[in-house]
Amino acid sequence: MHRRDLLTGLAALAPMTLASMTVAGRVWAAPKADARLLVVFLRGAYDAANVVIPIGSEFYYAARPTLAIARPDPAVATSAIALDRDWGLHPALRSTILPLWQKGQVAFVPFAGTDDVTRSHFETQDTIELGQDIKGTRDYRSGFMARLAATLTRVRPIAFTEQMPLAFQGGEAVPNIAINTVGKPGIDARQASLITSMYEGRPLAAAVQEGFRVRDDVFNAVTEHMMEASRGAVSPKGFELSARRIGRLMREQFNLGFVDVGGWDTHVNQGGATGYLADRLAELGRGLSGFAEEIGPQWTNTVVVVVSEFGRTFRENGNRGTDHGHGSVYWVLGGALKGGRIAGDQVAVDQPHLFQNRDYPVLTDYRALLAGLFQRLYGLDQAALHRVFAGVKGKDLGLV
Repeated sequence: MHRRDLLTGLAALAPMTLASMTVAGRVWAAPKADARLLVVFLRGAYDAANVVIPIGSEFYYAARPTLAIARPDPAVATSAIALDRDWGLHPALRSTILPLWQKGQVAFVPFAGTDDVTRSHFETQDTIELGQDIKGTRDYRSGFMARLAATLTRVRPIAFTEQMPLAFQGGEAVPNIAINTVGKPGIDARQASLITSMYEGRPLAAAVQEGFRVRDDVFNAVTEHMMEASRGAVSPKGFELSARRIGRLMREQFNLGFVDVGGWDTHVNQGGATGYLADRLAELGRGLSGFAEEIGPQWTNTVVVVVSEFGRTFRENGNRGTDHGHGSVYWVLGGALKGGRIAGDQVAVDQPHLFQNRDYPVLTDYRALLAGLFQRLYGLDQAALHRVFAGVKGKDLGLV
């Protein structure tokens, strides 16, 4: 590794300090004590209509002859779980998300999304991560989470991703760690000491030293958890394992996080109550509930937002799957959430209310939803919110 490449990586690991949260000599709003936010991005556009199920809609059952989840029936384990008169939950989430719902710690926001109608995975993912007006010129060096971090003080951001996501582009250096592939550091203690001494007395000395410290802290936290799991505990898999690691790190070190989870592009053989999508949902549910358990007492100070770039076609296709759509259903979770409800504007789930006769419409813009959460979570005023989402008025759903 060249010295310049190494230095760049180490500087990216250095967490933000209070001083780095000043802009033009001014310190912006401080988050409320111990506030934590994790954004979970489901890349690939998950089929929201088979997760939060419109059980009151005859059109749903007509439009999905092989994929529809049966109406709630306590005697049938594969039927939908009633959330209210109109909506049900996929049975794969019975043991994980349902208990949080019953505690009022989960809310679902249907008909949510963006005004991007390209139905392109990459373009719409960029739209969400940048958080900019799609009518303007895109600035790929200005992600919405970077702008949020720059608006707050006492923030410790981290991306649990292999590469720095667009959401964190453009601000101060933020550590990004592929948490599911963390291994032994490639540089041992002796080499780290030598590299640190090379920069002693130079402007970048502090960044190099802090970068090694964060790397070692993360490695030790992950290694300790893996050892615990091998002592007779159930071995966590996939996202469940990663989410517990994330929970530990956000409990102890970080308070603003981003993680993405792939595998949601279900064009073929999607499955209904069982099958491919059901298996992915079970993993996601275990991960989110595991995160809530691992973060411990800080769960009451934490908000998790689960988003996806768009929904999927309301009608199933000829391959027993669904295609690229528009509106989706977002999840909001947290220990102090005012949840246990379906939040936001709604319309009847029928053919006349489909967007372009194929998809859920978008009634809650994702930027307005996030701005409303940020306003409550951090106590931001309108001017501060506009630094994160220019020209957007927050939509307060009364969740926090």
